[in-house]
Amino acid sequence: MKQLVSEIRSIIESARTNAVRSVDFCRVQMYWQIGRRIVEEEQGGQARAEYGKSLIKNLAKEIEPEFGSGFGQRQLERARQFYIEFPIASTLRTQFNWSQYKLLIGIADKDKREYYELEAANNCWTARQMQRQINSMLYERMLLSNDKEAVLAMARKERMPETPQEIIKDPMVLEFLGLEKKAHYYESDLETELINHLQEFILELGNGFTFVARQKRILLEDDEFFIDLVFYNRLARRFVIFELKTGEVTHQDLGQLQMYVNYYDRTEKLPEENPTIGILLCTAKNDTLVKMTLPADNNTIVASKYQPYLPTEQQLIAEIEKVKKEWEESR
Repeated sequence: MKQLVSEIRSIIESARTNAVRSVDFCRVQMYWQIGRRIVEEEQGGQARAEYGKSLIKNLAKEIEPEFGSGFGQRQLERARQFYIEFPIASTLRTQFNWSQYKLLIGIADKDKREYYELEAANNCWTARQMQRQINSMLYERMLLSNDKEAVLAMARKERMPETPQEIIKDPMVLEFLGLEKKAHYYESDLETELINHLQEFILELGNGFTFVARQKRILLEDDEFFIDLVFYNRLARRFVIFELKTGEVTHQDLGQLQMYVNYYDRTEKLPEENPTIGILLCTAKNDTLVKMTLPADNNTIVASKYQPYLPTEQQLIAEIEKVKKEWEESR
């Protein structure tokens, strides 16, 4: 009886979810059709810009009193822009709602818009999650360590991530933790909050991550060690180890993380899996120290700075310019 109840409950919940999605997509199609008719009417008119502006204004005056604020001037302008940016009806994604498309049409850069569209579809983002990723400037942060072609290729599933830089953002944004702005807090506090907000943390990590362990105990002869966090990335087919530091990175930290990576490669990794990646998550880092501590051909250890708040556009632009300068100087 319990199994029957469980199965029937699952059927009902699935039907309700599908019904909501169906209604949401009908709304998307409605705004697309409205946008198409507005554009067709504009093309049949005279002076394009002025005629289009007055057309939407007059149309809103007629439609909004009857159907409500969802058909005011601003929404009709969005519908028009929606059709212009997505002119082929068959390419509309049935899993997206109108809120998600409103976010997408607000992105002027076509490559950037395609990236968020693909990532939202690949990862089943809700509108709220999509907005968070846009606000945290995910696309721009990915460009800090990858070129545009590589970022789009991974979003299109034309290639799999291979290096730590293609998997982990630097900086990482952990605004969802709600950490107090104080000078010092313990690494255990940071670890606890990451576990408490595991869903949001995995969203920030990106594609393919699954949680494996917290404070993973390893024994080397009589010495005990504990790895802060262990994840597995199914796309890259490798373990990803996190060590958390609430201060600046030291060469000892990097050495310890290298030991953990070696341990996983030699005792946990299967022959068909790729080498383990180690991520030192810290509040500050000396890039020169990191480079000098690690081998010149290092491809498994990376230090990533995190910040407990969303970056401003100015901060990210400054970071991008800094990285560009470092690239140019290293050539």
